[in-house]
Amino acid sequence: MNRRTFLSHVATATAAASLPPGLRGADAARIVSHPKGKAEHCIFIWLGGGMSQIDTFDPKKRGNSKSKPSVAGTDYDLIETAVPGVRYTEHLAQTARLADRVTAVRTVNHKLGIEHALATNFVHTGRPISGSTIYPSVGSVIAHERGAANEKVPAYMVIGYPNVSRGPGFLGAKHGYIYLVDTESGPAGFTPPEGIDPERVAARQRLLAPLQSHGSPDSAMRDYEDAQRDALRLAGPEFMRNFRLDQEPGSVRQRYGGEFGQRCLLARRLVQAGVRFIEVSHNLNFINGAGWDTHNAGQLNQHILIRELDTAISALITDLEAKGLLDKTLIAIGTEFGRPGQFDGGGGRGHQSAVFSLVLAGGGLKHRGAYGATDDLAGKPVEHAVSVPDFHATIYAALGVNPSKELVNSSRPVPITDGGKPIAALFG
Repeated sequence: MNRRTFLSHVATATAAASLPPGLRGADAARIVSHPKGKAEHCIFIWLGGGMSQIDTFDPKKRGNSKSKPSVAGTDYDLIETAVPGVRYTEHLAQTARLADRVTAVRTVNHKLGIEHALATNFVHTGRPISGSTIYPSVGSVIAHERGAANEKVPAYMVIGYPNVSRGPGFLGAKHGYIYLVDTESGPAGFTPPEGIDPERVAARQRLLAPLQSHGSPDSAMRDYEDAQRDALRLAGPEFMRNFRLDQEPGSVRQRYGGEFGQRCLLARRLVQAGVRFIEVSHNLNFINGAGWDTHNAGQLNQHILIRELDTAISALITDLEAKGLLDKTLIAIGTEFGRPGQFDGGGGRGHQSAVFSLVLAGGGLKHRGAYGATDDLAGKPVEHAVSVPDFHATIYAALGVNPSKELVNSSRPVPITDGGKPIAALFG
């Protein structure tokens, strides 16, 4: 237990001790004050590889990656946003005009180092890999706590490739995700083969029922069977029609842009259908040749990624707002770590976990364009440092979930966050 966690536990215990004897333990955790938002859904956009904060949402003095020697600093021009005093880089021009609906949390940091897999797991789960315990992702926790907003859709979906970091961990298969890669066809296996009509599907389910075990509610087999029943319930045209992007007006599809934009458009449709949490992966096809992991020459075409992100995010914000869904839908942008202000020998940037930017938009929060401040090369926080558990706690609180609530892993209580505290300035 580190100093921060210890002090957090002491504060919670002190507050709980002042409560009546009948309101301690789990009830005390519910009563200790946390802000409670009114968002109903979350779209979590994942930028795998490590987005450069200094080239996007936390720009500093102008640098130059192409000069010999290179000059440390932001590789692009800076522009003003809709929030006075807050600037982004030139390739986020559309998002900059919407900055009053956005908060770039500039002081996120962790000590998990700069290895992609470990940092990816940490930003998804809020905890380091530890022994045999597999911790649940933020998506699975939301699925567990809130369920789907409509029983005809799953609670949690991933538009991208499956990964254990995105999974339910000790919460069990029932709180896992359904994933897809192709936005046009939707998830595989939810459309019966040709010639299998609804009557035959129902008959097969009746034949399967006696073979299913009836283990205890806590058994892994029971979790699997529950997930299987949910999958069978979702199979068919009613769920699959959510993936018919051709039903959207051409002007809307065009506004969202290319392949990633269509993923964000699909996420909006899934929100409308009642899916509680959708993770959307960006840049699966490495359109700049290197993705967000911009070592060496990867920096040269980084602007293509940033522009694509800008187009899709701004379209998603304005589309949700036009449909009256922005205050009900929290958009979160995640990445495993950031990049240093200095360039490497090839003109790119290395890895940095000492400080980086994660972004929130919509969700009924009190946005301010940016939160927190970093030093002159965005290398360390100097004001309002935010841990990854704090960022998660902010997501949970925005969706009405108490970040101090305890889950149960093999009869052992595990708090939803590892001492995370919501960013109070974004509430109220």
